[in-house]
Amino acid sequence: MSNQRTEQDYDSATPALQQQMNLARRACWRNKIPPRYPQLANPDPIAEQPPPSDETKTQNTRTRTPTTCTSSRLRGGLWSKRMLLLGFVFLILGLTQGRPNTSAVNVGTGKDSAASAATDAVTQLNLPQTTALDMDLMETTPPLRLPRAEPLKSGEDEKAKDEDGHGSDGHKMTRYQLSSVDFGRVKTPFIIGIWILSASIAKIGFHMTPKLHLIFPESCLLIVVGVVIGVVLYFCTDVAVSPLTPNTFFFYMLPPIILDAGYFMPNRLFFDNLGTILLMAVVGTIFNIATIGGSLYACGMMGIYGESETPGLMDVFLFASLISAVDPVAVLAVFEEIHVNEILYIVVFGESLLNDAVTVVMYHMMESYNEIGLDKIIAQDIASGVGSFFVVALGGTAIGIIWGFLTGLVTRFTDHVRVIEPIFIFVMAYLAYLNAEIFHMSGILAITFCGITMKNYVESNISQKSHTTVKYALKMLSSSAETIIFMFLGVATVNNMHVWNTWFVVLTIAFCSVFRVIGVILLSALANRFRLHKLSRVDQFVMSYGGLRGAVAFALVLLVDENVVKQKNMFVTTTIAVIYFTVFLQGITIKPLVKILNVKRANKRKPTMNERIHERFMDHLMAGIEDIVGKTGNYNVRDKFKRFDNRFIRPLLIRDLKEVNEFHLLDRIPMQSYERDLDKSKRLRGSLDGQNSRTGMQRRDASISNRKKSIKISYEEDNI
Repeated sequence: MSNQRTEQDYDSATPALQQQMNLARRACWRNKIPPRYPQLANPDPIAEQPPPSDETKTQNTRTRTPTTCTSSRLRGGLWSKRMLLLGFVFLILGLTQGRPNTSAVNVGTGKDSAASAATDAVTQLNLPQTTALDMDLMETTPPLRLPRAEPLKSGEDEKAKDEDGHGSDGHKMTRYQLSSVDFGRVKTPFIIGIWILSASIAKIGFHMTPKLHLIFPESCLLIVVGVVIGVVLYFCTDVAVSPLTPNTFFFYMLPPIILDAGYFMPNRLFFDNLGTILLMAVVGTIFNIATIGGSLYACGMMGIYGESETPGLMDVFLFASLISAVDPVAVLAVFEEIHVNEILYIVVFGESLLNDAVTVVMYHMMESYNEIGLDKIIAQDIASGVGSFFVVALGGTAIGIIWGFLTGLVTRFTDHVRVIEPIFIFVMAYLAYLNAEIFHMSGILAITFCGITMKNYVESNISQKSHTTVKYALKMLSSSAETIIFMFLGVATVNNMHVWNTWFVVLTIAFCSVFRVIGVILLSALANRFRLHKLSRVDQFVMSYGGLRGAVAFALVLLVDENVVKQKNMFVTTTIAVIYFTVFLQGITIKPLVKILNVKRANKRKPTMNERIHERFMDHLMAGIEDIVGKTGNYNVRDKFKRFDNRFIRPLLIRDLKEVNEFHLLDRIPMQSYERDLDKSKRLRGSLDGQNSRTGMQRRDASISNRKKSIKISYEEDNI
């Protein structure tokens, strides 16, 4: 088989020198034709050719044709054997090393072009003589694909391309740079940081103004700053998308605000006024939804809005369910600045917290009814909607209480790792909120009651430093989230998706204001029949005027499906108009109205020890009187819960219950710091025992006892 070679075996040699050897071997090929290929045997091909002319001789001399086999038979055979042996060696080396195939083609210029011409001539002479057997072998044997040969490049060419900045493969070569810019890698966190920094700087500048912060609420300024930023983004850049999405608001902005309100809520005031709060939150919200929705639909039937923009019955009630609820964020932002008395504050703020359950249920109910169709609603759908209110409200409350108990149980074992105590309070409260959202419960109720529950049990387990960390971290998070919400609300205002309907906007604002006043008057008259402290006309006016709408309504209206509700853009525009009206007009004028009407303001003085003792004494006395007359009242229920709590719950959740019970009047004071100060007083007493003067000892004992009382009072003022 070694003699059965074709010219393809010799076409894989790579160097230019071997190319010359291939030419010589092809010229001597006729002497090595095997006997079984008689058609290729040509004893003297040169003799059969016509004698070359002078022009042909000159051309052969110019192209340096290799030596022919016209010499002796022995010399030609020996030379051909040597050439074949060298060809085999180079062929084997080329195949084993995977060298590129350079067949007889034009690979060079100048002198190499002559060799290429000779090679082409020989190839044209030999290829037509391929036999059928060779064709069969070529068809059955797959051809060997070798890398394509690259033209040889000189060092000067490589240097020139390196200077141009391109490598040998055609790609641009990147040199090591001293510095580079990659904004896309940190774009999202960088923008978030810029938002927070801008909001904080705006807040600082607002409070540094001499008279501006005395006239306008802080929320108004932040909305104005947001509008300015939105205008800049809309006209100067291609970024016109609102950063305030429903998921961003409900999952990241709202939880820290509600947790701060629930954790530091005055529990006594909240539960004393729980009946009035529930009346306003549940009955009042349903009353507003029914009246506002019915009035807007009636006006639409009269053709006031226009034929093309008249919403359907379910669409109107869907809009009324989200616009009727009082917003806790806006109430907190305004009421904390005017410092109304505690009863007014807790009633309005408690209503804004608890009406979330009604808003969520009514919103999802109307959304489902809209998808089902008004003519396809059956009694089962209505019954499920009514029952879902109790499931959402009670389920969210239960989830929050359970997570609050779990937090107290975990913090019972953190006395050796005080540094991680605040993280349990933050994370477990947030998990309570998310757990409620998983089951479509009220997340606001869950995190509110989780904060109330944690306040009663976690405070007795954590250290004073952890308490300070939790207090200021919650205040910082809630204030930052509130600031960003109002700024985002202003940015979201500037877009080209608004649909302005003057009659719909004006009537919505009018109905929200009028029916809010009517509902407060009717429900206050009903609540005063059972209240010890009656709600006066001035209090009712402040409650009516304090029904602010805010970012909760805006986030809910963004969730409306545009494919189901065709007037979504009109609803979004109207919601923004109502928010601006309540926050700007009512928020700016409520402070001077409170001064003009001489509304009772909040008392910043902390109760003294004597007042606290008498308050606890009156609680026990009233509970005993209710028990004697056989009436189950507020005091009796509180007393029974206290007994159950002290007997079963507190021993399970509190670590040092015995020490806490010894100072139950100061149950909010961390015991570790209190014991440290008592030890200091004892050491002071021991240092004074060496004095012999009886009068001096009595005076010192009196000073020590006064010091103890001052320590108790100071801790009470700092921690309650």
